[in-house]
Amino acid sequence: MRHRIVALAAAGVLAAAVPAGAASPEPTPGYGDTPPPPGTTTPPPGSAPDGEAWAWTQLTSDGTRIRYVSTDSSQTCPSVRYTYGGSQHTDPLSRISTPMGSQFPTTVCEAGVRLTASGATLVPATVQAARLHPSTGRLPLPNWTPGTRPARIGVIGDTGCELPVPADEPAQNCANGWPFRQIADNAAARTQPDLVVHVGDYLYRENPARANDKAVNPGCTTLADRAGWACVVADFFRPAERLLAEAPVVLARGNHEDCNASQQGGAGGAWFRYLADELRSNGTCSLFSQPAVIRAGALTLASVDSSLADRDDDGSRANQAAYTAQFNTVNQAAAQAPGDVFVVTHKPLWTVKAAGQTPGAVTWATHVLDGAVADTSLHHLHDKVRMVLSGHFHFAQKLDFDSTRPPQLTLGNSGGPLDNGPVDGNVELQSIGTPPQQVHQAVTKLLTPGGPGIFGYGDLRHDGTTWNLVFRDRDGDRLGGSCRLSTSTDHRNFVC
Repeated sequence: MRHRIVALAAAGVLAAAVPAGAASPEPTPGYGDTPPPPGTTTPPPGSAPDGEAWAWTQLTSDGTRIRYVSTDSSQTCPSVRYTYGGSQHTDPLSRISTPMGSQFPTTVCEAGVRLTASGATLVPATVQAARLHPSTGRLPLPNWTPGTRPARIGVIGDTGCELPVPADEPAQNCANGWPFRQIADNAAARTQPDLVVHVGDYLYRENPARANDKAVNPGCTTLADRAGWACVVADFFRPAERLLAEAPVVLARGNHEDCNASQQGGAGGAWFRYLADELRSNGTCSLFSQPAVIRAGALTLASVDSSLADRDDDGSRANQAAYTAQFNTVNQAAAQAPGDVFVVTHKPLWTVKAAGQTPGAVTWATHVLDGAVADTSLHHLHDKVRMVLSGHFHFAQKLDFDSTRPPQLTLGNSGGPLDNGPVDGNVELQSIGTPPQQVHQAVTKLLTPGGPGIFGYGDLRHDGTTWNLVFRDRDGDRLGGSCRLSTSTDHRNFVC
């Protein structure tokens, strides 16, 4: 979240975390040299000896994609070996882009892998980079079939280390107060998700010169480096390494991945080059993206790009018509979906930021998205939409309305400085949205009612019938009990 409405939680900024410079695991023989001893400075991405590479598995509207980004000088793509239909296959990755200036000193490659494939490993002899992440070269693949769904989903959001440009705005303690690596490690080790959903905001290092972890992030140390590949690694790939090795990911765009004035380069340019549903090679950035309809077996995730919705968080309804068209597309896709649908959008439709004592004294977001849904041909989200997953506000919250409106989950508490939240008792029975509906239950995980949030992530599990939600803290421990989603389409709520 760029435009903060509520107070920065100092306690959250200063909380202890696993050091960002913790050593990487020993790589498998055949993938290059060993990592340096703890405490030493690694060479910047792209420097001798011939760079490093990062690989991960991402679900897109075009299916499961293995993606690979390298700073080695060969500008070649490796091959991936996997098993499908009882036979072993070896396929080369296709080159999407080659180095482009100092911001993008990389070769980007990807390949599609069929659902039900297993055992994906990059072929060592085809990897030219000196260091590979994950060091084993093994990449997670979906463990569900066309008729089933991921049983365990980890939800994270707003993960970067905040380093604003203005000197009078607080800089986060990236070395010892930023918890994203700890959250990602514990989500991988304790929750062991089948799928990870990131609800947006990856790149917070707007002025890397203010960072106190420069030694472990060479190449991301000056204002000129912001939104370059080295800063993408520093803010996302390096801390998320264990989690990316554990499960495929679905990635939504946040408002921090915005376009610059020329719509070339910038954080939005990095988004479209490395993380978007469809990658680009020319460095361009678009203000809007079409919804990405992503299938995870019988579960459909409809990702809406809300990065430009209410840019200043002041209640603006600009661009409402554009979002109405997007939610019409979502509803059309939901009508054809084989099972449950989750809407994934960085800015929420109905999150409550604050609530006073008098009736109606609630501050909620995001009016432009809520209005866009009301303007669709259905005037609401399709009945198959079971929940909305969002971030932007830096706390964990569940709202439901015990109506045809799906619950809103906000999980923006995975790294950035924490926001204050509402007093839940003041939220319930107050009306929000279009048309206004009473909040049936509000659960916001805060240190104190109305106080700062708690770092962590969401854990969604399917029990064979419906979805169960647990909020977890940075250590992977439960924050309260489990909430079970009703199966009714008329009374949609989590029973906690």
